[in-house]
Amino acid sequence: MTDSGIAKARLGADGPQVGVQGLGCMGMSWAYGPSDAGEARATLERALELGVTLFDTADAYGAGENEKFLSPFFKRHRDEVVIATKFGISSSPDEPYKRIIRNDPQYIRQCVEASLERLDVEVIDLYYMHRRDVTVPMEETAGTMAELVREGKVRYLGLSEVTAGELRAAHAVHPIAAVQSEWSLFSRDIEANVLPAAKALGVTLVPYSPLGRGFLAGSFSNADTDLTDEDFRRTMPRFTGENAAANVALLEPIRTVAEAHGASPAQIALAWVQQQAAVHGLPVVPIPGTTRRTRVEENVDATRVVLTADELGLLEPIAAKVAGDRYPDMTFSSAGREQRTPRP
Repeated sequence: MTDSGIAKARLGADGPQVGVQGLGCMGMSWAYGPSDAGEARATLERALELGVTLFDTADAYGAGENEKFLSPFFKRHRDEVVIATKFGISSSPDEPYKRIIRNDPQYIRQCVEASLERLDVEVIDLYYMHRRDVTVPMEETAGTMAELVREGKVRYLGLSEVTAGELRAAHAVHPIAAVQSEWSLFSRDIEANVLPAAKALGVTLVPYSPLGRGFLAGSFSNADTDLTDEDFRRTMPRFTGENAAANVALLEPIRTVAEAHGASPAQIALAWVQQQAAVHGLPVVPIPGTTRRTRVEENVDATRVVLTADELGLLEPIAAKVAGDRYPDMTFSSAGREQRTPRP
């Protein structure tokens, strides 16, 4: 049973209620270097005990291995959890971090069947388009996803890293329950266009990397020296070289606010994201990732931290000063495409 103490939020207008904070599961088996499988499994159980019910994975995470890892946990707690997975990114075994983006109907159908098999479930609760293939009309992709709902393979639809225009086009075909985008004290580009569109359409925002992939929590200060060779954060411009050195200095206001609350910097960064629901007037369910029970306990406690107007003001300038892009190639992000296609 889950702890009723954590607040709830609804995914979309008619979607399920979930804990106001979810759990990103990618790092349990992929991308951030070695992890302790036993501790990761215990972390899943502890998260559920604390009221976390939205668990996020994708077929791209370790070529399906992350879905397989999560399957036993999902089977034990099928009626208590909301399973979110994604299609749209594939990679070559020789170049695991080189992205191949596909949204065509045949590929989507192949992906959903493979995910259902790996997860060993009859239906996926929330199915995301992970990244946008601009060679396929948004209406065609959304239409295929809508067919999966009618066929009972998927319950609700989500989109990840889409522009406001892409969100509107998809929502016109079938209701979209959630939009997943990077949103944190370091990454606020969605606020210009995507956020207003989501609010107008009744779509819930699901921020990924709300802790800046651990940088805001102080987990590392320079990817070049602090992380293992297989950690894909070493490919991200803002975490390496001179950019990393400049960005570490931006953490000071977070530490100042953390001291005032007797909290950790991670909790302040998460509390800021959680509080954007009230600031902007729409549901927000961040999905911080962790592989440790102590961290999930810390993260959940952040849902109860309330920042003052003065503290929000102190944190406000940080994002504008961040050095370096989120990705080496920003065309895969909503921000990269929004820059080429300004909001009408």
